[in-house]
Amino acid sequence: MIKVLIVDDNEDFCTLLKDYFEKQGDLQVLGVAHNGMEAVEKVKTEQPDIIILDIIMPHLDGLGVLEKIKGMNLPAIPKIIVLTAFGQERITKEALELGADYYILKPFNLEVLVERIRQLISNRSINNSKVISSSSGTKSKDLEDVVTSILLEMGIPAHIKGYMFLKEAITIVVNDMDIINSVTKSLYPTIAEKFDTTPSRVERAIRHAIESAWNGRNNIHAVHKFFKSSIRNDKGKPTNSEFIALIADNIRISQKQKIS
Repeated sequence: MIKVLIVDDNEDFCTLLKDYFEKQGDLQVLGVAHNGMEAVEKVKTEQPDIIILDIIMPHLDGLGVLEKIKGMNLPAIPKIIVLTAFGQERITKEALELGADYYILKPFNLEVLVERIRQLISNRSINNSKVISSSSGTKSKDLEDVVTSILLEMGIPAHIKGYMFLKEAITIVVNDMDIINSVTKSLYPTIAEKFDTTPSRVERAIRHAIESAWNGRNNIHAVHKFFKSSIRNDKGKPTNSEFIALIADNIRISQKQKIS
């Protein structure tokens, strides 16, 4: 059973979410909080698996709640999905840097929200049972943080599907560089199975995410930082394979430099 804490100052919206979650069979709503301070206390006492967190709230906003949770000494860090009606990239970036795992804009489809909850909990179960087999001994959570930081720096919006697929692809390739030689036959199908979609949709979503980074005027410095002369101006955007492989290789080199 997935234990959920709902945090939003709109009581009607909270009731809607609670009723929908409790019909799912695998979701248990531990409690509801209508302001940030109440949310922090419930996180301490209820210890949820996942938090549905609004950004705009009285007393303490969602970003403040994320900061408080980050400083807590909890037995297990809950997964956090941030909800907001404002699609501002600055707020998205700050929320994810403070520990949010996913970002959904209001209004949204309740089925999509439940799907994301299940995916995040499934990912946590996998990550908790794995340790990256690299010489640095870095745990998978550390790698997830590194990949998240790079994708955000490159300006890839966290609320698009390609962000999640890219994050997963880079993580897989860091652990197994050989799989980059079998992107269509192995990498895309692996990601598709995990996120209950198709390989072709994974490919298209990753392509869209890469284009969003490549075409963003504010991302040029990050693009140059990670790709340098590997991608020539006359060649245009990198392929999905090139993008994933170069980011994964950059991470592996950084890990080796840290221990040398």
